[in-house]
Amino acid sequence: MVNGAKLVAEFVAKAVWAALFGILLLLTFVITAPMGHEPFYGLYRYDYLLIFAVLVQIFLLYFKLESWSEAKVIALFHIMAMGMELFLTHPAIASWQYPQPAVFKLYTVPLFAGFMYSAVGSFFARSLRLFQVSMVNLPSFAIMLALAVVSYINFMSKFFIPDIRLLLFVISVLIFWKTTVHFQVQKHTFKLPMLFILLCLAFLIWIAENISTFYQIWLYPSQVDAWHMVGWGKLGSWYLLLLLSLVLVLKILGDRKLDQHQQLNQKQKWIWQLK
Repeated sequence: MVNGAKLVAEFVAKAVWAALFGILLLLTFVITAPMGHEPFYGLYRYDYLLIFAVLVQIFLLYFKLESWSEAKVIALFHIMAMGMELFLTHPAIASWQYPQPAVFKLYTVPLFAGFMYSAVGSFFARSLRLFQVSMVNLPSFAIMLALAVVSYINFMSKFFIPDIRLLLFVISVLIFWKTTVHFQVQKHTFKLPMLFILLCLAFLIWIAENISTFYQIWLYPSQVDAWHMVGWGKLGSWYLLLLLSLVLVLKILGDRKLDQHQQLNQKQKWIWQLK
């Protein structure tokens, strides 16, 4: 018999452990809110957030709670995110802004900003290991990479040429329609559609975004005078970012191979597993 309570408890515990970096960042956003714009020993709120994020990463690596391969994912996310942040916060674009000062920053972007995206990469990477995830019926890596690259470019090119976000959504549904994610809890294997998981994760990130803007980590132009909830349209942005996250994780942590359990007379089925 499957003990439902134990299943739920283990699932929640693993999910929280996988999201540890992101949860700690959110808690720190709340705790440091009273600092506001005022310096403390020559540094500002954003600077202390950077120091905290670096220390957490060192702690996780030193105590082997995070692998070096997972750290590579986080580093790539940070680099990718900083490039996007520098472009989208430029005064000529001003999609959002960081309203508080910082010592450690590049132009208008505090250096800790990349760690917010890294938290997404960290969750992805740690979840794969903790839940022993495998993915069935994945499209080829080349197709996923092309979709991810075009999505990344569209984040910035939409200010100069038509936004093709809706087309990207349609393409993602078509290529991932048959993809399923298999994961283990209490030695039981479960499976869910990839698209459903991506939508759920996009919603969770949207909640985190509302918490972050409420505590003035960053603000959209319409939130400068008075805070309000982030629009539902941002769910689409996070959904596309998760697709990019998936590609980075698969490239660094994954291995694509034929399912050994398939019969010779059946159609070949590709699965993705951790290396």
